[in-house]
Amino acid sequence: MFTHLLIATDGSELSHKALNGGLSLAKSLQAKVTVYCAVIQYLPTTEFVVDSPLEIMKQLEGLADQYLANAQTLASSQEVSIETRKSVEYSVYEGIIECARIQGCDLILMASHGRRGLTGLILGSETQKVLTHSKIPVLVFR
Repeated sequence: MFTHLLIATDGSELSHKALNGGLSLAKSLQAKVTVYCAVIQYLPTTEFVVDSPLEIMKQLEGLADQYLANAQTLASSQEVSIETRKSVEYSVYEGIIECARIQGCDLILMASHGRRGLTGLILGSETQKVLTHSKIPVLVFR
């Protein structure tokens, strides 16, 4: 059925749930797994920035590396082999879709934080954007 899964992570507890479920699914399907983390491109919007944009980007990339290392540890504990990928993006959903396309994935797995109402409208939903724009099937964990 599915042979290559892309699991998107942002380091949150909910994305950990998607990662755990995705690894279990991959193991049962004997599917290849790519775990992806988007690093959001930092754009300073105030003149009162304490750290330089370069330093902030280093911190953000360090967090992404940590999330991917945690994914590698979890995958090893479940005896699932994974590849990890990250990229710097202005748009997280585009990064997820592009990574899945480049890696040849046939299913995207990700979490939904379930934001609704005004919060969902203002913050937007990366999950909703992936669902709307992806030509690859998407499995959403809640």
